[in-house]
Amino acid sequence: MRTPPRPLLIRVAPATQESRRRSVVAALLAAATLLVAVPAPAARLKDIAFIEGVRANQLWGYGVVVGLNGTGDSQQALFTAQSILNMLRRRGLTLAINPRQLQLKNVAAVVVTADLPPFAHSGNRLDVLVSSLGDADSLQGGTLLQAPLFGADQEVYAVAQGAVSLGGGFSASAPGASAQSGHPTAGYISGGAIVEREVVAQVARQGILTISLRDPDFTTASRVAAVINRHLARAAARARDAGTIQVNVAEVDQEGVVQLATQIETLEVAPDQRARVVLNERTGTVIMGDAVRVMPIAIAHGSLTVNVKTDFGVSQPAPFAERGRTVVVPDSTLSVEEGSERSLAVLRPGVSLGELVGALNALGVTPQDLIAILEAVRAAGALQAEIEIM
Repeated sequence: MRTPPRPLLIRVAPATQESRRRSVVAALLAAATLLVAVPAPAARLKDIAFIEGVRANQLWGYGVVVGLNGTGDSQQALFTAQSILNMLRRRGLTLAINPRQLQLKNVAAVVVTADLPPFAHSGNRLDVLVSSLGDADSLQGGTLLQAPLFGADQEVYAVAQGAVSLGGGFSASAPGASAQSGHPTAGYISGGAIVEREVVAQVARQGILTISLRDPDFTTASRVAAVINRHLARAAARARDAGTIQVNVAEVDQEGVVQLATQIETLEVAPDQRARVVLNERTGTVIMGDAVRVMPIAIAHGSLTVNVKTDFGVSQPAPFAERGRTVVVPDSTLSVEEGSERSLAVLRPGVSLGELVGALNALGVTPQDLIAILEAVRAAGALQAEIEIM
């Protein structure tokens, strides 16, 4: 005959008000009832997964911003002066000047970044981010000269140029005073890049449409395959692994694949979630999922207060002392107070961690005490969840 599990006993610091004790009694009575299974909310497939081959590509390039009001790079940024000399040489102006002799306070070297979205065609415009590379004070009022943007294969996919906007930020200085708002060494150019080369995106390869989950999970992958098969009324989808679902589209033409992908991404699936608890000891934050459960265990957590007070006194030497000197002497006192009264709560096994934490909060447990209790429950092996401490 199987022995029934022992109840969960929790002993914590008492509440300071009678109303708080009444509220915790109500919370504990509600927690004593086993939870009724509630179906997980469904999400669109496009929100929890993406189609392989449909992705953005990162671009970046080096450029020069001109037209600054004396807030550009100093002589220490030699690459800025060298860039200006190289640009003038390409325009047929040859100057026998040492880059260290140039003072270009109206010019700043920058790094230009952008994302090339999928299915972007030649002539489409992209938003770009301009960030100072040297020691410029501000990019306010500057204009980015034509800068090619490269992909990971070192090929040029776009060209950026235009006026830099700081989004309301500014930087101003005067002798003995300065003022700054926002981040003046990084700017934004809306539609500042033009696509020069397209990236061909293959939605389906060799007659297979591959769907990748953003959070791989075997249960969720199986549910996605079942929902797709139910919608298509045929066994076209299968879960290859925890993060990949393959859909057979060999009998569908390219236009049909696009229509099929449109239908699939709007299907609703209930994603499965792992039981997980995240604790942040620095901020006292506790984040948990609804699937977390607590096994039978007894916990006693007392209220401990430590007070440290330091007073500083002055010690002076005796009159006419030869080697005496005045020193500051710290006088520290330490007191420890531990609550003598306790509140005892009884919970049946199988309750959720959310109900447990709610009951502890009603008793007035601080976030730090709550983290200590959860860590003790984990150490005892009674917390049925993955715990992560930040």
